Amino acid sequence: MTSFTGDPIQETRRKGRIEVICGSMFSGKTEELIRRLKRAKFARQRVEIYKPAIDTRYSEEEVVSHEGNSISSTPVESSASILLLTSEVDVVGIDEAQFFDEGLVKVCNQLANNGIRVIVAGLDMDFRGNPFGPMPRLCAIADEVSKVHAICVKCGELATFSHRTVKNDRQVLLGETEEYEPLCRECYLKALVRDES
Repeated sequence: MTSFTGDPIQETRRKGRIEVICGSMFSGKTEELIRRLKRAKFARQRVEIYKPAIDTRYSEEEVVSHEGNSISSTPVESSASILLLTSEVDVVGIDEAQFFDEGLVKVCNQLANNGIRVIVAGLDMDFRGNPFGPMPRLCAIADEVSKVHAICVKCGELATFSHRTVKNDRQVLLGETEEYEPLCRECYLKALVRDES
């Protein structure tokens, strides 16, 4: 005789969660986001991907990693648009979360509370080493935080800082290897001293 002790409604209900992938530039955040989203698609889950409309570095329509891997996405102007566009999905991916408004935290919470798996990737610090946009609050409410690291271009240690190599004080400056380099804490502090002299 077979007995079932679980609740059949609980067994089939989707479990919402928030996963945050954070780190410096060139640390593989977008690569990891794409990997997780492609696995979800392979598992026949319904996936939607969003990115800020201002990020047109590699493509206007796709999320593209520095390594050249890509996945189709929908560019949006604000976090509120994500809620409007998200229906009948199992997984929502969000790239470059640091560029979104603070409303992204509420949006991610609402999606997760509705049973959706939310995977967010973004810079945790700006070029000054300060927490960036909604990322600190997203890390606080996340079910899982993965901090990925680049390699310091000066000494080869793990890098956690994105050092801006061009003169520009704006917090948001889209760029690549011409504008930024990943550095460990020690090399970053030395670079700041050089920048000020």
